[in-house]
Amino acid sequence: MKKISYPKPIFILAFDHRSSFLKNLLDVKEKQKITPAIKNQVADYKKIIYAGFKLAIKNGLPKKQAAILVDEEFGSEILKDAKKNNFNICLPVEKSGEKIFDFAYGKNFSAHIKKYQPTTVKVLIRYNPDDPKKDKDKQIKNLKIISDWCQKNNYPFMIEALIPATKQQLTIVKEDKKNYDQKLRPQLTRRMVAEIQAAHIEASLWKIEGFHNGQSYQKLIQQIKADGRSNVNAIILGRGEDKKGVEKWLAAGAKVKGIIGFAIGRTIFWQPLNDLKNGLIDQNQASKQIGQNYLDFYKYFLSKQK
Repeated sequence: MKKISYPKPIFILAFDHRSSFLKNLLDVKEKQKITPAIKNQVADYKKIIYAGFKLAIKNGLPKKQAAILVDEEFGSEILKDAKKNNFNICLPVEKSGEKIFDFAYGKNFSAHIKKYQPTTVKVLIRYNPDDPKKDKDKQIKNLKIISDWCQKNNYPFMIEALIPATKQQLTIVKEDKKNYDQKLRPQLTRRMVAEIQAAHIEASLWKIEGFHNGQSYQKLIQQIKADGRSNVNAIILGRGEDKKGVEKWLAAGAKVKGIIGFAIGRTIFWQPLNDLKNGLIDQNQASKQIGQNYLDFYKYFLSKQK
């Protein structure tokens, strides 16, 4: 089967957050009913982020390299407008807030993809190679379904992979999550990619948590490109880290061949939206700050490639 790749640089403003948006920005409890008013409020916040995306392009971020990652649940109007404006669209199809990947729309996921015809189809997984086999098998089964569908229908497929530490791994690093990030997660990420590849699941693009040194990226890229996957690449996600933390990840990866961009969300938009919520700035100011933050990360990445 032909492997669908995504070889072009891509810099994604990611705001497909759903459960975290509700819980952390609007203080909506986990079991609280999502009323039309709450849904509209989230949609309005996302429109402010989208306005920032447009401003960044207006101010110099190349349209061909820019992309939005936004969900259908709260961002359907944005997706329609983005399609009309020929923006790159990354569409998530996973159910939000789940520990084990499942489809947001069940077996009907294909209709939602065809509705928007995105540039890439994306799923988020939480997958540690040392997780229980039954949990991994369930994820592999669903990943195989979406991977095969994307290959058959010519949609580039992006896997966003988070690797939460197991209790045993945290014990090894004495509950120090930064130590886990530096000492254990790079190797675990390579193992995760290898296991998914061994199941004949073909990602076109990997959206990965950042590393602290170029060697870790290089080893990961070797695995990502293994066995004839020479056109498969990776981008660095933000994971809600502060600006300095994300910059360290970008600086370490920017010069590595095969790292072709980033997907950053909360680090770009969270503070402006909180300031807006607290009445410190208005909507236009929030969009301007978001657009500038996005553009600044783009310029920073390019500066570290030199």
